[in-house]
Amino acid sequence: MKIVSLLPSATELVCGLGLRDQLVGVSHECDYPPSVVGLPVLTSSRIPEGLTSDEIDRLVSDQLQNDQALYDLIMHTLIELQPDLIVTQALCDVCAVSGNDVAKAIGSLPGNPQVINLEPICLDDVLETVTLLAEAANRVEQGKTYVAELRGRIDQVGGRSQSIPLSAKPRVALLDWLDPLFDGGHWSPEIIDLAGGIPVFGDKREPSQRRQWQELIDAQPDIIFIALCGFDVQRSMQDVELFLKAEGFTELQQRSGTQVYLVDGNAYFSRPGPRLVDALEIMANALHPTIHPLPADMPAALKQI
Repeated sequence: MKIVSLLPSATELVCGLGLRDQLVGVSHECDYPPSVVGLPVLTSSRIPEGLTSDEIDRLVSDQLQNDQALYDLIMHTLIELQPDLIVTQALCDVCAVSGNDVAKAIGSLPGNPQVINLEPICLDDVLETVTLLAEAANRVEQGKTYVAELRGRIDQVGGRSQSIPLSAKPRVALLDWLDPLFDGGHWSPEIIDLAGGIPVFGDKREPSQRRQWQELIDAQPDIIFIALCGFDVQRSMQDVELFLKAEGFTELQQRSGTQVYLVDGNAYFSRPGPRLVDALEIMANALHPTIHPLPADMPAALKQI
C-alpha cells in the first residue's frame, strides 16, 4: 500500500504505526520524524516567508474571508505517486490543504484511492484517528498497541494530577498566537486540566479565539504557556520579546505576578497527533515538577519570566 499524507500530524501517526516505508508523499510542513524529510512534497503555501505575526494574521483572515486557498495541492506529483491511501483533514483550512480541494483532486487520480479525513478536536479523538488509520492501512493490531501506549501515558499524567489539591493548581492561559492574541482551543484546555492546571481561556473542543489584552489581564493567570501555532522556539522568541515588553503584560504582572513559559508550539501543541501526549507531559512537568517528572527524551518548557 502506498500512503500519502497531506498534514504533519497524519505523517506522525503513519510513522508511529510503523508504516514509514509505505509513506510515499507528504506535505511541505511534514518534518517529523526526520526520516520523512526528502520525500516528494505534495503541497505548497501561499503565505510568503518572513512576514510578522500581525501580517500573517491579516493575510490569513483576508484569504479566508474571500474564500481563497492558503495552500495548493501539487497535482502532477500526486498523480505520479498513484497512492492507494490519502490521509488529509477537513478541520482547519489554516492548517492544511482544504478537504474540498482534496475531494476535487480525487477524480484526476488513476485507480480509486481511499481517502480518510482526520478531524480530532480532543485527545480521545486523536486516539480514535490512530484506530481509523490503522484499519485503513490494515494494521489493526499495531493500532491497538499504539493506542494503548498513548492512553497509558495520558492516564499516568492524569492520575498523578488527581492528587493535587485545587488550591495548589495554577490558573493557566495557553496562547497559540501573540499578535493578535489567540487562546488555545480544541485540546488545549483538556491538556491544562490533565496536567494539573486550571484553564482560564479556551473552550474544550472549540477553535482558538481572538482575545483582547484586557481579557488576559482580567483572567489573572498564574502562568502563561506560549505555544505558537506553526512556530518553533527560535521563531517564537521574536514575538515573545515584544509580548513581554507590552504595556498589557506589565499591568498583568503587577496584578498577578504571572510567570511565562515558552514551548515549541509547532512540534508539540499545534498538531493533533501523537505528540500532543508529549505536550501533556511537558506542561505537567512545568506546572508541577515534583509530581510530574519530565521523560528523559523530552525538552522542558523554557521559563521566560
